[in-house]
Amino acid sequence: MNNPNIQKAQEHLAKLIQVQLARIEKMKAAQNWINYDTLKPVIIGFCWGDGIGPLISQETQRLLEELLKEEIAQGKLLFRTIEGLTIENRVKHMQAIPNDVLAELKKCHVILKAPTTTPEKGGPYPNIESANVAMRRELDLFANIRPVKIPREGIDWTFFRENTEGEYILGSQGLMVTEDMAMDFKVITKQGAERIIRMAFDFAAKTGLNHVTVVTKANVIKTTDGLFLETAERIGKEYPQVKWEGWYIDIMTAKLVDPKRRTQFKVVVLPNLYGDIITDEAAEFQGGVGTAGSANIGMQYAMFEAIHGSAPRMITEGRGQYADPSSLIRAAAMMLQHIGFQAKAQQLEKALVICQQFEKKLVITGRNDGATGREFCDYLMTTIKSPRLNEIYEGYVKG
Repeated sequence: MNNPNIQKAQEHLAKLIQVQLARIEKMKAAQNWINYDTLKPVIIGFCWGDGIGPLISQETQRLLEELLKEEIAQGKLLFRTIEGLTIENRVKHMQAIPNDVLAELKKCHVILKAPTTTPEKGGPYPNIESANVAMRRELDLFANIRPVKIPREGIDWTFFRENTEGEYILGSQGLMVTEDMAMDFKVITKQGAERIIRMAFDFAAKTGLNHVTVVTKANVIKTTDGLFLETAERIGKEYPQVKWEGWYIDIMTAKLVDPKRRTQFKVVVLPNLYGDIITDEAAEFQGGVGTAGSANIGMQYAMFEAIHGSAPRMITEGRGQYADPSSLIRAAAMMLQHIGFQAKAQQLEKALVICQQFEKKLVITGRNDGATGREFCDYLMTTIKSPRLNEIYEGYVKG
């Protein structure tokens, strides 16, 4: 036991365990959910991000200010630009989220966030933590919710991905035990698993979908994934009206592309890493990750984001104006739904379906053979304002 490598590993693991035990105590402390109905205005922090982020943010904000012109004038909503989440500023402070930026974020009720660059080991930037991971942890945004809907194909999926545990919570705190051996860590807590699984079951019950798929790899990852599955079994007994079943992540990824099986999935709940992977696969059915939005929900804060990266290559190649703002726009629709502006959220969702899946008068390719982000947003706004919006949408759904 005098091996210095083993001693170093023991000390490292002990520190990680101490932090996680403290996090469990915070989860045990009771908190109330924020009530947006009592807020006037609801403050929306707009983070423009890196790479193509400012370009798609500009178009999304332009569209929202037009769509919500009346609500903004009535003082119901207030947009606030949060600067400082650029990779340059984060590297300058050597923090995933600089302290002053985090303080500004906490002054907002909800956050609409464009993609930020996550440095990788060996890349041009220091290997600081992902801003996304840090924000989810600091604001305790434990639920990542990603819907994928293709009405004509019978696809109506809502994924509930646990957001603050799994491999990602310790992803930047692995250990080089020796020069020959690297070790990373995964953590699942009873409290963390329970709150995301309960949210999925609540959603299934309230929407009448009454079907939950719990995805793990508990046959191999027996301790952590086993705890997640055991928690689902316990909570499932509280919802007798909701049918649930467990699937392993490998076969689940296969069955999402099975036309006979995929329409049977409705509500899916899963740990962090599996959720990250499978929701990107699911987004491909809808047109790719550039078309899908994501909600990150906590009891006091919520953040809505594009699920794709910052695409720095598009900027260096001079193609930024052709970036697709659809993912951030869809996230904005989810945000409006969350804070109580359901009618405007439905208008935006229906217009996106019409423009992307039905009419397709303009198609974004990311290059000059397709539409620019501005042209697409103009098309989307024209569709939203059409008095035939609902008629066109229903006609498309019915085929």
